[in-house]
Amino acid sequence: MTLKEAKVKSTVKVVKLHGEGAVKRRIMDMGITKGVEIYVRKVAPLGDPVEVTVRNYELSLRKDDAQLIEVELVK
Repeated sequence: MTLKEAKVKSTVKVVKLHGEGAVKRRIMDMGITKGVEIYVRKVAPLGDPVEVTVRNYELSLRKDDAQLIEVELVK
């Protein structure tokens, strides 16, 4: 599943980053790398942006960027 599909108040782990070039680099520069855990705090009413906590800081991601982040649910 992708970060865009993750449920609110769930914790997920990054499996893979899709996309290439500047887009992938920008996502990695925000601290989202393979293996990192992300807590989905809330989603705006129209689904854009997605507010998450990653590496102890809050971040808002566009749903286009969230679509590029493949995640798995943390048990």
